[in-house]
Parts: sequence; C-alpha cells; structure tokens
Amino acid sequence: MAASKNSARLLAGLLLTAGAAHFAKPRQFDATVPRSLPGSPRTWTYASGVAELAVGAAVAAPRTRRLGALAAAALFTAVFPANVKMAYDWRHRPAPQRAAAVARLPLQAPLILWALRIHRAEQPR
Repeated sequence: MAASKNSARLLAGLLLTAGAAHFAKPRQFDATVPRSLPGSPRTWTYASGVAELAVGAAVAAPRTRRLGALAAAALFTAVFPANVKMAYDWRHRPAPQRAAAVARLPLQAPLILWALRIHRAEQPR
C-alpha cells in the first residue's frame, strides 16, 4: 500500500509539474499542437495544462486517486498525437533534439501502464 501511495505521489508530481510548465513556457507546447485542431495552439496549450493540473490533483488526493489515475491514462493516450507531431517536426533538428523527440513516443506506454496500475491498486470508494 505504501509503495502504491508513493507511486501515486510521483505520478501526481509529474502531472502537476507538466501542467505548470504549460503556463510557464507555453511556446514550446504550442509547437506540438496538431494543426488539424481548431482554434489557437495557445488555447490548446492552456487547456492541456489545466487538464494535467486537474488530473495531477485528482491523483494526489486519496478520495479521487482511482478516478484520477484512470483520467491520467486517458490523458497520456490523448497527448500521443502531439508527441508524434513533435517527432515529425523535429526530424531536421540536431541529433540530440531528434533523439529526445523520438524517445518520447515509446515512453507513453509505460506512463499509461503506470496510471492503470495505480487505478487498479486503489480500492473503489
């Protein structure tokens, strides 16, 4: 149980940090918004930042952790197209940046599985 609680705290911290980054450095996130989405990339950047903050808060709180973890898995799935776009857009950048963009793609699966493990570990309330 303690390991599960620590794991949930780590996931919540990751989500809260990422959500805050959307407001601290929005330009880097604007560039990953797929062009096919309607409206301004900045609107999507802020909306996804709010989503990450809300999901992170839900994972952090014991009463909402189970639902928050499920929402985290959905969020990690939903942002995958932005990561694909980033890898494609960065294909002509220097090798370290290209490698970082491509490395993000397979990392989505462990993040999704991590969130689902936390969801399963929590007792329904």
